[in-house]
Amino acid sequence: MIKIEDKASVNLRTNLIFLSEVIAMCRNIKTLFNFDPPVTEEEIRAASLQFVRKITGFNKPSKANEEMFLAAVEEVAAISNRLLRSLETTAPPKNREEEAAKARARAVERFGA
Repeated sequence: MIKIEDKASVNLRTNLIFLSEVIAMCRNIKTLFNFDPPVTEEEIRAASLQFVRKITGFNKPSKANEEMFLAAVEEVAAISNRLLRSLETTAPPKNREEEAAKARARAVERFGA
């Protein structure tokens, strides 16, 4: 018999694999792990909203879909929060300003001024 903890781990792992595959397609969702200062709940929710918008194709859902859309955002945020809080690394935290400057430089190189 599988323990409840084991079922939860399997479900979390399955959900995270799915999320990682879809997030790889969402170029505008930013990395949230290993920053100083750490990611906030608001940043996690914003990324979750962007993710759900991407996979549904809705910028704003209809009234008929609003409840499920918002529930999906909250579920993705909860899973993402658990993931980000449980990850470990030996790498030093990244500086947000430095990473933003690198991203701007890449954008200039890719798209021009």
